[in-house]
Amino acid sequence: MNLQQLKKIAAFYTRFTLSFTQVGYRARQLTWPAYKADFSGQNWVVTGASAGLGKHIALAAAKAGARVTAVARRSAKLDGLVREAAALGITGIETSECDFSLQADAARWVRERIASGQRVDVLVNNVGVLNDDHLLTAEGREASYVINLLSHYLITEELIRAGTLGGPKPLVINMTSGGGYNVPLSTGMLNTTNPAKFNGTAAYAFHKRAQMVLNQYWRDTYGSRGIGFYVMHPGWADTDGVKRSMPRFRKILQLILRDAESGADTALWLAATRPSQPEQELVWFDRKVRTAHVYPRTQATKDTPQSLVAFLERDLTSLSGAAGS
Repeated sequence: MNLQQLKKIAAFYTRFTLSFTQVGYRARQLTWPAYKADFSGQNWVVTGASAGLGKHIALAAAKAGARVTAVARRSAKLDGLVREAAALGITGIETSECDFSLQADAARWVRERIASGQRVDVLVNNVGVLNDDHLLTAEGREASYVINLLSHYLITEELIRAGTLGGPKPLVINMTSGGGYNVPLSTGMLNTTNPAKFNGTAAYAFHKRAQMVLNQYWRDTYGSRGIGFYVMHPGWADTDGVKRSMPRFRKILQLILRDAESGADTALWLAATRPSQPEQELVWFDRKVRTAHVYPRTQATKDTPQSLVAFLERDLTSLSGAAGS
């Protein structure tokens, strides 16, 4: 790491540490008006719901009356979610297994959901991972790219195309990260299959930037159908992913990292209040619209929302075509 990179890192943490941690959340919370969430009659799908923010969102939505499908890879963790819900007296949670690192399994899951005939009122694209080590899936893709972005795109698009994402006010909430502030949109950096060129933190940032752009594409494309799209970031929360992938970061900031309730707050508030938002690309954070580009340099890119979607479509088609040949 050179001096210039160290300066960028120092500037980033100096600028955002108080804001993104529990300190910023508690300070802003003092000015928020009270609201009551009522999700009665709504069918929710929450991905990555067996732990961390996803688990809290699933529990809170069900407590507020929603019927929640909690989707994750590990059945043991999903069983633990059901037990925790029962202990809290929360009903309305069902579980579903899906390995979001594999296109085939994400496609299988969404086919089954569509075939069930059960509409989705609120989809929370929460599943995500920051991998230190390079992991190549059986389909030949870098695992975190599929988990963080490609599976979100596949599931959302298929639910929309089938009309399953419906109801009176269908909604998609995309969980991004402040890490995406550091990089521009770059389709060339999304799926790093060469281990020698892989940096887990950088890959995660490029995926999260692409999430912000994709959310805006969906707003522009499907907003006229009455489908709402929000993209938000939770700040720095003390999740299992942080414990696993960022131990030094956690050791330094553990006393002020956000808990799951604080990190999930904006997602639940968005679903309950459905606030209006400007037309331009943006990010929600602590119940307020924020700029999608903290640094002007991240606006400099040859890619566009259309080239991002074309990239994802080509990638999905390449595997689907190979499977069908």
